[in-house]
Amino acid sequence: MSHPLFWPGKYYWFPIGNTAAVCYSRDLAPEEPGNILLLGCGDPRNVLYTIYNEPTNGTRRLDFTCCDSEPAVLARNVLLLTLVIDQQSYTNTVWNIFYHLYLDDASHQALLAQCRKLVALAGTAQRWRDSPYGRIIRFCSDYSRNELQRHWSLYADMHELPEARKQAIRAAFSRVSEFNLSTKGVAGAARSAGPLMHLILEPTISLFSHYWKTGTTIFDSPAITQATLINPTFVYSLAGESGHAYHSTEPLAGFHLAALAGNSERTVTMKDIVEGAKAEFADWCTAFISHLSSSSSRVPIIRLVVGDAMAVCSYLERHGNMETIRGTTPVAQWKTQPMAFNKEYASEGFPDCFNVIDTSNLVDHIDLLNVLVIALPLLEPPPRPSVLYTESLLFDGLNPTKDFARRLRANLTVMSLLLGVTPIDYLSGFSSRSNTHDLMLHAAVGTDAAQFHQVTTWKTPLTGDPYAYRCGGAALPPVFDHIQLGTFLYDLYHDLFEKEDAFYLLGLKKKQRAKALAHSDIIHINRETYVLFLKLVKGRLCISREVWNRVMLRFWDLFEADQTLVMDKVYGQEFVTQLHLHHVVTLPFLSFPPQKLGRFAGWASVPTLVRVILIVPREKLSKLSDIAQDNLTPPLQCDILGPEKINSFASVHAAFGHAYTVGTRESPRVSFEQDPEEWNGTSPLIVSFILAARYLEFQPHHLQRVALSIPNFSGSARVTIAGHGESLCIHSADLTDESSVLLVPERHSPPDQPSSPISSSSSPSLAHGDRTEIGTSGRAVVALDEQCELPSIVQISPCTMKLTLCGSVQYVTYPFPVIESQNRLRLARKSRYIQVVAHVYGPFQPEGMKLNPFPVIDIDRQLTLWSMHRVNLRCMPSLVLGAPRSIQRLNGHVGSMMSNREHSLLRKGHKGDPVLSLKQSLLTIFHRAAGNLEGEPRRLLALIDDATNNVDTLIFVDTFHYDLQHHTIVCSGYVLSTTEEFMSRMRVPFGRLVEQGRISHLRLYSGEPKLWKQLLPALAERCRFSWQHTDKCEYRKKGTIPLSEESDEDPLCSCGRGKDVACMNRNELWRPFAPHVTRIALSPLFAVSYLETVGRQTSSHRCFVCRGNGQPNIRACSSCKKVRYCSKACQTKHWREHKTQCVTSDA
Repeated sequence: MSHPLFWPGKYYWFPIGNTAAVCYSRDLAPEEPGNILLLGCGDPRNVLYTIYNEPTNGTRRLDFTCCDSEPAVLARNVLLLTLVIDQQSYTNTVWNIFYHLYLDDASHQALLAQCRKLVALAGTAQRWRDSPYGRIIRFCSDYSRNELQRHWSLYADMHELPEARKQAIRAAFSRVSEFNLSTKGVAGAARSAGPLMHLILEPTISLFSHYWKTGTTIFDSPAITQATLINPTFVYSLAGESGHAYHSTEPLAGFHLAALAGNSERTVTMKDIVEGAKAEFADWCTAFISHLSSSSSRVPIIRLVVGDAMAVCSYLERHGNMETIRGTTPVAQWKTQPMAFNKEYASEGFPDCFNVIDTSNLVDHIDLLNVLVIALPLLEPPPRPSVLYTESLLFDGLNPTKDFARRLRANLTVMSLLLGVTPIDYLSGFSSRSNTHDLMLHAAVGTDAAQFHQVTTWKTPLTGDPYAYRCGGAALPPVFDHIQLGTFLYDLYHDLFEKEDAFYLLGLKKKQRAKALAHSDIIHINRETYVLFLKLVKGRLCISREVWNRVMLRFWDLFEADQTLVMDKVYGQEFVTQLHLHHVVTLPFLSFPPQKLGRFAGWASVPTLVRVILIVPREKLSKLSDIAQDNLTPPLQCDILGPEKINSFASVHAAFGHAYTVGTRESPRVSFEQDPEEWNGTSPLIVSFILAARYLEFQPHHLQRVALSIPNFSGSARVTIAGHGESLCIHSADLTDESSVLLVPERHSPPDQPSSPISSSSSPSLAHGDRTEIGTSGRAVVALDEQCELPSIVQISPCTMKLTLCGSVQYVTYPFPVIESQNRLRLARKSRYIQVVAHVYGPFQPEGMKLNPFPVIDIDRQLTLWSMHRVNLRCMPSLVLGAPRSIQRLNGHVGSMMSNREHSLLRKGHKGDPVLSLKQSLLTIFHRAAGNLEGEPRRLLALIDDATNNVDTLIFVDTFHYDLQHHTIVCSGYVLSTTEEFMSRMRVPFGRLVEQGRISHLRLYSGEPKLWKQLLPALAERCRFSWQHTDKCEYRKKGTIPLSEESDEDPLCSCGRGKDVACMNRNELWRPFAPHVTRIALSPLFAVSYLETVGRQTSSHRCFVCRGNGQPNIRACSSCKKVRYCSKACQTKHWREHKTQCVTSDA
């Protein structure tokens, strides 16, 4: 396993999601089928919300593969979906069964009946396929089906348990309820309101307490008294029969509350929140049913697989490469069942690569590097666009905005080149998703903040280049200098594992050391993680064996020379074993066959790799149980102990049960029998790891022991030593003890066949008619030093250069955006080649993505957005601007898109940054269209080129909408290009519009008019759901988007003109222009908080009285939030003066 093994402490699971629902198809064109992989899928809110956001006239199919290691999560999900399919009452029966801890008799009877029905249908795979649910809900494996059937059976039978067991369950629920009721101020559901969360903070806090007091979302006293039956779907999980649902579970955290908070004319109550959530839930269910009753092409497929995300991804990757059905990797830690999809299911052609992969917040649980390593091989390869979503809620350190870069542990540009994907906001320099509410919350709470929601969208950089795929260079990976690449890879290795060394802790400052010690049990990386990263890099770069060996030679030189990582001597054997296991590199001494000595004496042949199995008696685990009671989760490892050296192995698998020797002495094999009682049983613990057999030759077998232990660099190890005065060893046995230590050959899969890069010479030329006759463009060579000369060449798009020689043209495509002004040509006439050297683009640099920050890419006749998400305006509630406070809140939110750097430039009157000028223009449009405090709304705006005083674009503003999932506002409107041809036909109505339309003029400064020409196609495309681009589309005929960036020319195609123009037709002055306008969706472009400072940082706050720092934290006045104090003493000192000015904040 590429994630370390932990002895679990208190187990929590998440029956209900704790973040607001998102749409998984937000980056897909409306016609693009969705093959969607959900790792750690959680509850079905996101699946339902995705289906809800589908266009009513759409035809694409959505295919969800839902993976979760907790079978109870999937069992509950199927229960909900089948109840909806049966059209039970969405807001009563279905709601109660899924969200309430306690049920009334009617809901309980409906639950039991549904569970018994599902148990019967899940008896066989064929019976399920033939059921009413079989065409929609599918099981990937028999194991998944059996596990869910087992849970439904548990639910159905719980009320028949002996009274003592039922009393234990009630006691467990009571303990969790008491804990939550004693916790003050829990309001996770308020986060879903985004920047309006302060408006519903109090009722969500009260609602959390009400939920854990009554176990329901009901407010009618008689109904509450009837809800007395424990909901069995919250009882059973991997922890067994208990109430171990996450202690801060909130039933409404997955719903969107911004519209409710923003549009309410009175104070929002708990009942308002519940009714709003139920209404949204009913909308989702209704949309789901409508898809089932429509054409077969629109019926969604929901595939279910029980398994650890790493195991599932590993299986899918091997299946895609080798077309195998049965795997060898267990479905999860503490399980022996191997991952194996059904043969019948596989014959249907289940997806093994995906254009959308969502990883929930697995980053918090297995680390970002592990998430990237397991997910990226499953992304659909170019030229098809695909997207990976990662998110995190937890953060280390004091500044959560720096946490994302810290998680990568390396330069983001270099990592992007190695991995083939990059965060889109890293290149664009802006985000269409707002996180300013999280920033403000963290600034207000300071170091007391427990969470910070970081959502990252990863895409292939070349999918943001409109020319790359048309000139074929897209598939050519970069070439690194082997010395530089080997050095970089070792530097990353050093950074990953330096914390294992005690001297690392001694080098930290006192506060840093205390925090490092507190987090020393939180280890998500081991040597196998790093080896899988190397494997991914090797495959992505298509490096030949000869070059890769040179890269690794440089790595080994540094590895041997560095004496600071003392634990390398302990984990060295595992590292070499994993390198061979995953076909990264094989050290020369492993090419010699192992000797038939000791335990291998009777084997017919000794393979390179063997699996070592240690049987640990149950009673030896008491020490671990004692540590777990202290809320510690110690990491575990296996050791080979010899008289001269200890070698440790962190890639360990464990499960309770029995291991039996089968086969023959010449060809030994082992059979596992898992204990069905698992943690509550009496069977021993079986732990195993892989080892290169030759390492057992270094010392006689009878002098070696195999052990299970806690690493000595973990915090749990220190507790063990302090509390027990004992070693870190849990159990050990002689290697020669055949009753306790088993050795079997390890199956070694053949190496993956590297994919051949597509040669640009065989790819089609660009659509604009240039001839490619100079030659073929080779792979981009990446130099990581800082001494490279800066070349210069004509750049036509972020990643593509146009080279002209004697009338012939060659297109050179780089795998990453480059900087035009820092390019240089090197011509070797005798060798007959031209070298184009380019500097890599980065945030806040010229050219690169700034050539067109809003690309719309035509791939296989489907238009794909790169830097902005799509919005279905039909599904977005309107914003009511009926009061000055609502306008103030809108203006404040839109203004928060600026970073501190941008605010500083604006104060200085800077107009040299077109993107900043565009942001200022967007801010002005929102302010004027909403109506500021001084005047009426101005819904018709004319864009004026400051250099020429020319007006060639009008914007008609319709409605403001809540973009619920992205915590921001969208302004729907229409754009009209006043070209000469148009004006010749429409002079009379246009003159009337000028005279009576109250046009507000917006001046555009240097570079901004061109930027608007690039932006408008993206704004039109992002809200395109009711119409399609036709064969006559001007984009396709001309081969460029936008059509033009010149003044008085239309940048848009004609396909969207006159579509969705009901608003235009309602306005007498606007009506004549309805057939000529195209609908657009404007939204703020927010600064990227991990790239630059947004809002005032907590560290810059000072006490209003003494101007000192916090003692320990700076805290704002709880009423007005306008002044801050370092301590209670300073607040008391200032209160007599301040109380006359303190007004409760509602802004």
